[in-house]
Amino acid sequence: MREIKFGTIDYMAHRWKALVFSGVLIFITFVSLAVQGLNYGLDFTGGTVIELGYQEPTDTAEVRDVLEAAGLSGITVQHFGSNRDILLRIPPSGETNNAALSQKVFDTLAASVGGKVEMRRVEFVGPQVGKELTEQGGLAVLYSVFGILLYVALRFEWRFSVGAIAATIHDAIICIGVFTLFQLEFDLNVLASILTVIGYSLNDTIVIFDRVRENFRKVRKGSPLEIMNQSVNETMSRTIITAGTVFLVVVALYLFGGETLRGFSLVMIVGVISGTFSTIYIASNVAILLGVSPANLALVKKEGDGAGAQV
Repeated sequence: MREIKFGTIDYMAHRWKALVFSGVLIFITFVSLAVQGLNYGLDFTGGTVIELGYQEPTDTAEVRDVLEAAGLSGITVQHFGSNRDILLRIPPSGETNNAALSQKVFDTLAASVGGKVEMRRVEFVGPQVGKELTEQGGLAVLYSVFGILLYVALRFEWRFSVGAIAATIHDAIICIGVFTLFQLEFDLNVLASILTVIGYSLNDTIVIFDRVRENFRKVRKGSPLEIMNQSVNETMSRTIITAGTVFLVVVALYLFGGETLRGFSLVMIVGVISGTFSTIYIASNVAILLGVSPANLALVKKEGDGAGAQV
């Protein structure tokens, strides 16, 4: 891969400003979570999802007006793919028969367009299922964080492990912050995207930490801070190329992927930006603050083959 030269930049000179900036964003996220909470989708709250196919282009506002006129309020109406495909999300209600409720909704809309609509899909999610999904989703995040902690601690050194965990948690919080601040729908697609961001951020962090380990062993002069800064500069070409290509793809998904992929792609957009930032200013910074030095990695080098320890 051809390298792009960005010059030598003193990234670590701005590490305290970066920590303050991240601290402010995390504080805003926690305040928003305490005040507003997350706008959970039907995957977590339970409810009914109905997919309809119209023969003619249909405006969501008109569909919403028809439902409200029939006393069916609180239903989320959105296009699904094209302007002829409509997705309805019905929150849990006092109705004991979800099938009857969905049929009532369909009959109301079919009558308004002279029957020129078909019901393509109906899904029911019970409150108990939503509760289980919430618990399992939380466990998935915890297991992934624990796995990262163990992997980095075994491959590098515990100070690097803490730095990698700090960066991944930082990215997850920032992504959640966007959804709680703007009250965007948080569903299983969004949760899956957050786990993807964690993996992406870890991959970027490992690349820089691998170069730091290499430089700690071969650079005889310079403080840990200077060597860390050198390593970030040496890997910046790879970071920009990787982040840039991923960013272009997820932006295309956000613009043209339809409503189903909107939440997933939005998390990835935020995650790519946050992941690049956290790799430089959170993971590396935490390792430095914990006192990582060439002496720490020298111990690791004695335990195994020096050539095999490098990737």
